Amino acid sequence: MHKVTLGSQGLTVSAQGLGCMGMSQSYGPADDTTSIATLHRAIELGVTLLDTADIYGATGIYGFGANEKLLGYALDGRRDEVQIATKCGIQDINPEQSSKFTLGAAPAYVKQACEASLKRLRTDHIDLYYLHRVDPATPIEDTIGAMAELVAEGKVRYLGVSETTAEQLERAHAVHPISAIQSEYSLWTRGIEDEVLPAARRLGIGIVPFSPLGRGFLTGSLGADATFGKGDFRASNPRFRAENADANQSLVEVIREVAAAHEVLPGQVALAWVHSRGDDIVPIPGTKRSTYLEQNAAAAELKLTGDDLARLATLADAVSGARY
Repeated sequence: MHKVTLGSQGLTVSAQGLGCMGMSQSYGPADDTTSIATLHRAIELGVTLLDTADIYGATGIYGFGANEKLLGYALDGRRDEVQIATKCGIQDINPEQSSKFTLGAAPAYVKQACEASLKRLRTDHIDLYYLHRVDPATPIEDTIGAMAELVAEGKVRYLGVSETTAEQLERAHAVHPISAIQSEYSLWTRGIEDEVLPAARRLGIGIVPFSPLGRGFLTGSLGADATFGKGDFRASNPRFRAENADANQSLVEVIREVAAAHEVLPGQVALAWVHSRGDDIVPIPGTKRSTYLEQNAAAAELKLTGDDLARLATLADAVSGARY
């Protein structure tokens, strides 16, 4: 895996990262043994940007902070081989409706959250610390100001924000340089292209797409009749409801045809498209399995043709169902 610079402050990471949330929640039962093996395999492949958050695990059986604890255990003795990204700002999630967050990003809370994350991760610094969601009760300037103090104290190396508007991104960056913005971005979710992506590029901020495989739908492995077990939030996601999933299969068919021409998998085409959007884009596909990790990592080197990109360009226009 080749390296890239994320943002303008010098953060060097792998061109593709690994989203770790699904190891602890949202996508079925956790399997720590499998997840740890996948984390170790990621390092072997040069996938060194590992993305977690303090809230990951809150909807699973292990609870708040479980995913950070998992990484802390898995990275024992290997901390210097990776870049850890974690987040604060979501204090709780309703397990029955994951879009219902309890937000909190007051300066004092941010300081406490960082100390707790450092302890769970078994490290003395966080490479990339994100504001997970903007707290409407706290001006973003106050939150970023507290995070900037963590940088000054050496507890955090670089700052990021997640799912902000372009205007919020500007305000945050005015307080302290922001190295990355994390937002959902894929062949079927392209909303950031209107305002957020141009603003990030004008400010020299890297883009970290989460769910670049459409929560697995764009891999072609989920038919319209797919069912999801307990603990899998896709069971209530609008795009996976039967009527929408059936309509969305037309997107997957196009991806399959492009994949067949390259003799690769549909998911690799979907990821290659995200990579094609620019060297300032570092997607973080999530998985708990080494096999999928290896497939995803290979997609970082897949080059799509101009004709491929033209065919894929309009898929988002045909998506059925809201993303949440």
